[in-house]
Amino acid sequence: MMILLKRPLVAALFVLSFGAPALADNRIDVAAPFEIQSPEPSTSGHIFMRMGISETLVDADPQGRLLPGLATDWHVSDDGLTWRFNLREDVLFHDGSAMSAAAVVNALEIAKGKPGPISGLPIAAITADQDAVVITLTEPRAALPAFLAESRGQILAPAAYGPDGQAVAVIGTGPYQITELTPPLSLRATAFADYWGEQPHVPDVSYTAVSRAETRALMAESGDADFVFNLDPASVTRLSQSDAVQVMSVAIPRTLLIKVNAAHPFLNTPQTRQALSLAIDRAGIAQAVLRYPEGADQLFPPAMGVWHNDDIDPLQYDIDAAQALLAEQGWTPGADGILARDGQRFALTLTTYPDRPELPLVAAVLEQQLRAIGVDMTINSTNSSEIPAGHQAGTLELGLLARNFALIPDPIGTVLSDFAPTGDWGAMGWDSPELVNLARTLARGDGTDADRARIGAILQAELPVIPIAWYQQTLAVKSGIEGAVIDPWERNFGLAGLRFAQ
Repeated sequence: MMILLKRPLVAALFVLSFGAPALADNRIDVAAPFEIQSPEPSTSGHIFMRMGISETLVDADPQGRLLPGLATDWHVSDDGLTWRFNLREDVLFHDGSAMSAAAVVNALEIAKGKPGPISGLPIAAITADQDAVVITLTEPRAALPAFLAESRGQILAPAAYGPDGQAVAVIGTGPYQITELTPPLSLRATAFADYWGEQPHVPDVSYTAVSRAETRALMAESGDADFVFNLDPASVTRLSQSDAVQVMSVAIPRTLLIKVNAAHPFLNTPQTRQALSLAIDRAGIAQAVLRYPEGADQLFPPAMGVWHNDDIDPLQYDIDAAQALLAEQGWTPGADGILARDGQRFALTLTTYPDRPELPLVAAVLEQQLRAIGVDMTINSTNSSEIPAGHQAGTLELGLLARNFALIPDPIGTVLSDFAPTGDWGAMGWDSPELVNLARTLARGDGTDADRARIGAILQAELPVIPIAWYQQTLAVKSGIEGAVIDPWERNFGLAGLRFAQ
């Protein structure tokens, strides 16, 4: 569901039109929480994609349907093992070199050798064939085109990479080319005159990484930024009353959830994880903290289409049932009200990060709600990288995060990486052979909606991650800018489509 605050709701892709005067300059300034670590696509490619600097072979529309990108079309052999992507003609990189099939192969080979969705694909070979790229697989992967729409598969010019394959510059094919890159905080870009598609309306754009949500909101309010991404709940309420900006909000295929270390001796039974889930007042968190219309009663949000299962038994809020389950697991209340078993207090650390401003707020509420059933939770608000690092080290106990199931437009990609059987941002210390088999069947293209429903049911019963809320992405746009959009798949800020009001 997409919500426009202060203004009427408009269809699936959000379009705004204001009658305010034109802006004073010819540049749109973007502020968002994400730091630019380097020119490297594997770490900061999502920023370059969103700013319209780099592109992928395959694009996606707001409904997640795949569209031609730098490839105009693609075909797969009858055995599902050979894919041919025909490349768009007359595409130039920002350094003036032509986008050849060899250049695309080079970019994909480099991406395959780095962490990311492409590295996990069963690829036997990537080769150039005249004006096409041929990808040969060792086993069928029906969602391959969707994997190539993910930002880490962006196509950069050969000159963008050093001898070791690390990117040293961002030489893409998008409507904007970088004129100044200053990691970790900013970049500037200008319209690329030789872009293969429609020219942007606004000649110049900039990006600034601003970690504090309150600061981003003040920048929107004062006019220091024109396009402010990811607002905290309090700022949404305040900015919605301002005539200086328009606030937009849209439901996206992202879920706010608790990642559970299911191998931890306190958390290694479904009953214990169910007890934690029963202690969470999702409706209260959604409405009082997040200002969302509802909490999550299952992992996959309605924005995920067929993956969302209306027939599944919804997650409940029931303190008595939670306490009963914990008592069955041998936990008894201590003198301070905290549960204990075999001389050990039920104490856990929840790791989260402030890049998404709602997470620390939700963590504080969870601390109180879990304490009500006798669980002592300590909050560790730190860098987001601590969650995958804790996963790899086996030290993470609980992690609060917002997981995007649309990094790859076909969610099977994220399901595979998170739950078949584990993943840095998904399950930890947990395995379901049935789910792994179902996911791999879907990935081959042989699965059905019943298989997707069964995956949802397994996750609902086992709770290797505990859903909290279905995410709402928020954006503030300065009055006087037309054509602002929120991409539900978070691939593009839509800057090339913005224009100043006349």
